[in-house]
Amino acid sequence: MSRKPAARADILSALVSTGDYSRREVIRALAGELGLRLAEEIDPERMVLNENQLLLLLRGNGGHLPVRYLERGGGVCFLLPARSVSPERMRACLAKRPHLAPRIRLIDDRVLREALISRARPLLSRIAVNGLSERHPEMSAHVVANAWQGYMAGLAMALLPVGLFLAPTLVVGIVHLFATLFFLTCVMLRAAAVVYAGPPDNASPTPVPVGNVPTYSVLIALYKEADIVPDLLTALDWIVWPRDRLEIKLVCEADDHETLSAIRACPLPSYIEVIEVPAVGPRTKPKALSYALPMTSGEFVVLYDAEDWPDPMQLAEAWARFQKAGPELAVLQAPLEISNGPESPVARMFAFEYRALFRGLLPFLARHRFLLPLGGTSNHFRRAALEDVGGWDPYNVTEDADLGLRLARFGYRAETLNSPTYEKAPRMLSVWVPQRTRWFKGWAQTWLVHMRQPVRLVRDLGFGSFIMAQILFAGMLGSALLHPFLLAAFLLGTVRLWLGQAGGVTYPLLMALDVVNITCGYAAFLMLGWQTMAKGQRRGFWRIVILTPVYWAMMSWAGWRAVWQLWRQPFRWEKTPHENMKASQILRQSPQGAGAATAYGADTGQLWPMPAAATILRR
Repeated sequence: MSRKPAARADILSALVSTGDYSRREVIRALAGELGLRLAEEIDPERMVLNENQLLLLLRGNGGHLPVRYLERGGGVCFLLPARSVSPERMRACLAKRPHLAPRIRLIDDRVLREALISRARPLLSRIAVNGLSERHPEMSAHVVANAWQGYMAGLAMALLPVGLFLAPTLVVGIVHLFATLFFLTCVMLRAAAVVYAGPPDNASPTPVPVGNVPTYSVLIALYKEADIVPDLLTALDWIVWPRDRLEIKLVCEADDHETLSAIRACPLPSYIEVIEVPAVGPRTKPKALSYALPMTSGEFVVLYDAEDWPDPMQLAEAWARFQKAGPELAVLQAPLEISNGPESPVARMFAFEYRALFRGLLPFLARHRFLLPLGGTSNHFRRAALEDVGGWDPYNVTEDADLGLRLARFGYRAETLNSPTYEKAPRMLSVWVPQRTRWFKGWAQTWLVHMRQPVRLVRDLGFGSFIMAQILFAGMLGSALLHPFLLAAFLLGTVRLWLGQAGGVTYPLLMALDVVNITCGYAAFLMLGWQTMAKGQRRGFWRIVILTPVYWAMMSWAGWRAVWQLWRQPFRWEKTPHENMKASQILRQSPQGAGAATAYGADTGQLWPMPAAATILRR
């Protein structure tokens, strides 16, 4: 790796990087050398900008264009970011047009950036809260259910108790038929995915990106994550991408003072910016991401959670895949791998479920070009496509699944990557239940939003993806909700048979149906997960088999809790507390990626100090 990333012709950064001068000293010296006045403090409200110009400047990190500024004396001057100034060109320009010098004010680009953000705060808040509902109101979860959906739900809730009183056998039979439909469709989908599932491929190493590569924007939404900040910065430091083409945005709530203090206590490189999101609208992750997106400039955008350790070569693999595909490829989903599966029964089942999803089900869906319900992290977007569909829905608490469905409706494709992101699973039931409740609630929101016009949804998705949407959102939630009723019906039927109250052929048939539903449901779940495990990971599989009925009971509890919240608190975001993960686990699980990151940092000098491997292993 002898080539180094191309550096920007930026005299300010070059002089400051030597450590001999401060930014203030360099800008003062530059202004004096050019005979220009310096603007050290400005009033954001006196900048003469319309909304489009404001957003353009925010996206370009201050840009290279002067900003008109209304001075207190009534005159108009031009604010010129020091970072964009080439002394030779500026001297030549002023020699030809000396009358411009009194009207130019040199300004630190960071001061200008802060003023632009302050000026844009109401605009960014409006975009974050109302952007999708204004552009595509029919695809926003701001309204949970429309009139006919509410009418049908109310009618079902009214008729169910009446039916149980007047014709209990008929109603129980209808419930069994619906349960069978939900269970068998999910079983068939998992069984189909088993054929294609398998452990990760030993793909050829991804080449290190060098030269003229595009700018990549990394967004991380943080809330109450003060303890994780040091490890997060280390994980981000391992990303292999030219630092002059990388921008990282740490997106925090403005009133989360503890996390903001933890970030400010760390020395941040110039490509990391902290974005403070005002406390307006729903307090959700997608609202925060929608607020931050206009302040990024990358052609590609990736999301990470605060506790994530992405494989260092993940951005490089994603870019290589985007290069080979056309603009219809909008998003790439990296697999999520759990590092703490053996720590508790909950973590073990969570890790097993994640392997089945990210190494089995999602690659199957992508291979057959069905819609892809994205995971909440490690989504790599083509920015143009993300903006085309309206970005994230601030009112949907599983914005990832909703966005995957919306991209499919607009004709975009989604695929999966091989380079994983490592994270920790919830170890305690008290953490797992609120998280799974939020997921189920978001799936219900997504189904209700996109089923407002079923005929149009079929036209947008095609029949295959339409059926997949029913299975992935209604089917998965429905099977979780009905699972305890099937168990209860089976136990009741068994007791009636034992007491000699068979009631003809009805109860034996229903019992047989219950046995088929439950057995096939468990078997498909276990088979898909087993198929994605490497041989060394299959030891102790019997524990997973034993825990599966308990895990499904947990999912039923979370599902019914989600239904209650959908009625009472549809936009409530139950925060999942995260735990630290040691860097030594990355060295053990991704030696190729870690080795590439270390070599890349040593060759380019672009990374901030990389811990030695021996030091990391002692952590």
